[in-house]
Amino acid sequence: MYKNKKGGIVGIIITIIILIIIVSLTNVEINKVSKVENIFSAVVMPIQNSLVYLKNKIKGNDSFFQNIDKLKAENEELKQKNSELEQKLREFEIVKSENETLKEYVNLKEKYNNYESIPSYVINKEISNFGSTIIINVGKKDGVEPNMTVISDKGLVGYIISTTNTTAKVQTIIDTATAVSATITTSRDSILVRGTLDANYTLKATYIPTDAKLLQGDIIETSGIGGIYPKGIKIGTIKEIINTKNITDRYAIIETAVDFSKLETVLVIK
Repeated sequence: MYKNKKGGIVGIIITIIILIIIVSLTNVEINKVSKVENIFSAVVMPIQNSLVYLKNKIKGNDSFFQNIDKLKAENEELKQKNSELEQKLREFEIVKSENETLKEYVNLKEKYNNYESIPSYVINKEISNFGSTIIINVGKKDGVEPNMTVISDKGLVGYIISTTNTTAKVQTIIDTATAVSATITTSRDSILVRGTLDANYTLKATYIPTDAKLLQGDIIETSGIGGIYPKGIKIGTIKEIINTKNITDRYAIIETAVDFSKLETVLVIK
């Protein structure tokens, strides 16, 4: 019986020792696995994090490029709308100009309704130190002939010197070859007005009677003498009076009623 007890105790001890060995071996394996996991994490996690970062970055870039495409489309749309508005503005300016031209024609016809006239507009200007002429868009087919008077709503422009079938050349009153018999409206004195080709579009009044009283601002108009220009068309106003030692040589500077730099619409008086 004693032997049986002793054998049981030895069996228990052996069992305990085996369990201790198994547990120890298990801990070693667990430690090994933990080390492997740690190594794996140290190597793989940075790569994984980088891949996640790149993925998010690409998504962000996709959104960025989508925004660029959207902005490009909006920009093209705005350009198109701007182009359409510019076209409408040009059309408006053309209509406005045509209306203003028509208004000038009407005003001219009303102002000189006692004359038979042909409305026209200036298509070219040839103003230099050597002469001053303009080309208008009416000619022989419209009944225009040389020596016909040309006027604007402001006053005298000149006279026709040549024609084609569709155009006419006008020598203006500021040309040095032009001389106009005129009258001072306040005193009714007769004078002669010539062109000067001055940059300020001034004229020179000469042959002033010695007893004529001239004042700045006096209006000068056509006298009707000479057979070209009808009577009573405004030429300009006296800007300056130049007195000389010999009173017969005095003269006056006339500022033209017509602004030749802006001249567009005219009437040809038949």
